[in-house]
Amino acid sequence: MFEPKIICFFCKWCTYAGADLAGTSRKQYAPNGVVLRVNCSGRIDPQHILWAFREGADGVLIGGCHPGDCHYQDGNYNTMRRVSILKPMLEALGIESERLCLDWISAAEGDKVVRVMNEFVETVRDLGPLDLDLADRLSGAEAPESAEVVGQES
Repeated sequence: MFEPKIICFFCKWCTYAGADLAGTSRKQYAPNGVVLRVNCSGRIDPQHILWAFREGADGVLIGGCHPGDCHYQDGNYNTMRRVSILKPMLEALGIESERLCLDWISAAEGDKVVRVMNEFVETVRDLGPLDLDLADRLSGAEAPESAEVVGQES
């Protein structure tokens, strides 16, 4: 059975803290995500998302603070604009826009982290593996330098 590989860009102030709450509360959710903690969802450049797909991710999940609650004032609004512009570009590249998910999850919403992760994994599982020759299409996408990989051994 196909198990999707998900790259998760989580804001350290909200969504990452919500994921931590889910873990300390012993909530179970799909283990398909590799979490990259970023200071703000606004720090995620479209190049980072393209990099994730180029490197073999079947889906990308972005979690940030609720609109109006960003620790950096308007970072999440910037993210919202970027994702709305990027989704049609992904479609043009042959990548279903459903493979990119943006959700607002606060530090107190551990249950929402569980629900969003499980639903997104099911969505990507239904889409099947992303099996495109993206090397030519996504050349120039760089690894995110402002992200910290969490939970992976070196």
